[in-house]
Amino acid sequence: MSDFKKRYVRALTDYVQSGSESCASYISTLLPYSTNMLPEQLTALHEDCMRVLIANVESTDALTYYHRSFVFLIELMVSCRQQSDVPPPSDALLNELREMLLSSQISFQNVKNKYENVLQYMDSGIAMFDRDGYISFANIKFSQIVGAPRKTLLGQDMRGLLKNRLLTIGIKRLFLRIYHEMYKLRAPFKEIIDEKGRHLLVTAMYGEEFDGDMLISVKDVTEFRRIEQSAYQNDKLAMLGKISASIAHEIRNPLTSIRGFIQLLRPDLAALGKEEYARIILQEIDRANDIIYEFLSSSKPTAPIKEKVQVASLVREISLLYESEALLNGCVIERSPIDPGIMIAVDVKQIKQVLLNIVKNAVEELKRPDSAEHGRIRITAGLKDGQVFIAIADNGRGIDPAVQARLFDPFVSTKSEGTGLGLAVCYRIVKNHGGTIQVDSRVQQGTTFIIHLPHPDA
Repeated sequence: MSDFKKRYVRALTDYVQSGSESCASYISTLLPYSTNMLPEQLTALHEDCMRVLIANVESTDALTYYHRSFVFLIELMVSCRQQSDVPPPSDALLNELREMLLSSQISFQNVKNKYENVLQYMDSGIAMFDRDGYISFANIKFSQIVGAPRKTLLGQDMRGLLKNRLLTIGIKRLFLRIYHEMYKLRAPFKEIIDEKGRHLLVTAMYGEEFDGDMLISVKDVTEFRRIEQSAYQNDKLAMLGKISASIAHEIRNPLTSIRGFIQLLRPDLAALGKEEYARIILQEIDRANDIIYEFLSSSKPTAPIKEKVQVASLVREISLLYESEALLNGCVIERSPIDPGIMIAVDVKQIKQVLLNIVKNAVEELKRPDSAEHGRIRITAGLKDGQVFIAIADNGRGIDPAVQARLFDPFVSTKSEGTGLGLAVCYRIVKNHGGTIQVDSRVQQGTTFIIHLPHPDA
């Protein structure tokens, strides 16, 4: 780089970064070297220096630098012309100079467009609120997350957003929460579960560089939370296995002894009119044994002994097994038509245990023996993305999103008397078959459990 170019970069940098309205003092250091330069030479030099200047700066700074640099270049040319004896340039030279300035303007526009495109197509929703609370910028992802076109969001304050008919009640509540906790209280970040069950990580950035504005970033981290939850689930089940292996026999053996002695004492208790006590003790001991059995099953279910079975036949058998129980509780079980050619390779006993557990939970949730309205359980199955799926849906009250995220954890139950081990067992059995089990539930809209299992021919 020549000595003059170094001086030019230094003077240009000092000016665009200073914020000063006048650039005369910066230009004065260049006049001894630039007076006899032609306008096209100065323009070309200026463009080269600008490329050096914006190479490692932020996008917003680059845009500001380009705007201010045009003022610098024009004033430098005027100053050079005032001190030069060179005759006025010809029309051809003026046209050439105009084209060079236009090229510089295009370079500026390209930089602007590049950074705008980066913001528009980021995988995070970006919105800028000005100091008065109005949205001055929103990218495409942000409009997708909130479910409304960008043009209906820009220029709106909180009052306008709450009146926007395209926004759901849940999204309006999200905006209110952001406004209160981030705009008013200046919270730096917040993770929110919205009405659709999405985990949204909302980050707010403030500072002098935003001149009183607030930049909001919204990222959908649902998939990350699902992966994280799966890792936690595996860790918990591994720990559960270690605990159960060490305490199972220690508990069952004394329970067996206690049960035997209570049975021996039962005639004596009956003579004292206390037979009811013996019955309750035996019942509670049996319940404790059942819990221990489920505890052991959840930690170490036996390896599946697989055989090919027809999905339609398996679903039909499950629905017939629970049909009577469902009717007694005011429910009906419906089966969608299933292609008889769809097969799966599974341990039939274990998969039946999974399906029966889910159907049993649905029946208990839908108990309406005295109601004219029936609870409905619908079982469907088919092929999707090379896997076999079995879906069990009910029209119950649904599950709260906070509970839904931990539904397959041991000892987490939506039932007051549940052990919280049944779905943990289901999760482990399906996982041992190389499959997945998911739940999709909306409050007051019902719950759907979806089991995916590998296709035997895949």
